[in-house]
Amino acid sequence: MESLKQFLVALSAAAAVGAVAVIFVLRWVLYYKEGLGWDGGLTEFNWHPVLIVIGFIFLQGIAIIVYRLPWTWRCSKLMMKFIHAGLNLLALIFAVISLVAVFDFHNAAAIPNMYSLHSWLGLAVVILYSTQLVLGVGVFLIPVTPVSWRAVLMPLHVYSGLLLFTSTIAVALMGITEKLIFGLSNPKYKDSPPEALFVNVLGVLLVLYGALVVWIATRPSWKRPPDQTLHTLHTNGEDEDNTKADQSLSQLSGTDADACSDVRKRNNLSDDPTK
Repeated sequence: MESLKQFLVALSAAAAVGAVAVIFVLRWVLYYKEGLGWDGGLTEFNWHPVLIVIGFIFLQGIAIIVYRLPWTWRCSKLMMKFIHAGLNLLALIFAVISLVAVFDFHNAAAIPNMYSLHSWLGLAVVILYSTQLVLGVGVFLIPVTPVSWRAVLMPLHVYSGLLLFTSTIAVALMGITEKLIFGLSNPKYKDSPPEALFVNVLGVLLVLYGALVVWIATRPSWKRPPDQTLHTLHTNGEDEDNTKADQSLSQLSGTDADACSDVRKRNNLSDDPTK
C-alpha cells in the first residue's frame, strides 16, 4: 500500500472519533436523559439515538472501509464480501430496532408519527439502505450475476453506499437538533445550556467521523488490489524467499543441508495464506 503511515493515521483517527461519538451518545442518554429502557416512555425513545450512532453510523462506516484494511488482503475476496454484508446487515438491524423504539414512544404518548422532515428522510434512508443491501447481496455475493454486469454496477454500488452513509449522518444531525429544540425548555436550546453544548459536540464528531471514512474510502492508492495482483505479490515473495534459501543450502554439506531444507519446508507451510 502506498502511504501506509498516512492510512494508519487516518484509520486511527476515524476509529478514535467514532468511539468517542459512541461514548458521547451514551453519556447523553444516561446522564442528561432518563437512561435506557423498553417501557414505551422516554427511556425507550433513548434507544433511537444510541442505536443510530452505534449501528447505522459507526458500524456502517466500518463496513465501508473494511476492504481498505491491508492486513485483510490475505483473506479471500468472498470472505471480505461476507464480512462487508454482515456488518451492513447488523447496522440495518440496529436501525430497524431504533425505529420501533420511536414508533412505540410516539404511540404511547399520542404523538403523531412521520410529521417532520427528519422522520421522512430517516425512513427513506432506511428503505434505500435495505434495498442497497438486498441488491448488493444479489449482485455481488451470490455468484449468478454476469461479471460484465458487476463491472457496470460496481461504481453505482459504491456511490450509493457513500451517499447513504453521508445521508444517515445528515439525518442524525437533524434528529439531535430537533430533540434539543423540543426537549430543552428551562433553559432553552438557544440559551446554550450544558446539554446543548455537549450534544453539539456530538454532532461535530459525527461529521468528522463521516469525513474520515469517506476520505479513506475514496483514496485510489488505498484500494484493495485485485485478487490476481495479490496472488502475484505473494507468489513472487515466496519464490524470492525460496531462491535465497536454496542458495544458502548449496553452501552447506549433507546433514546440515537436509536439516535446513526441512526448516524451509515448514516455513513455507506456515506462510501459506490458505492455512
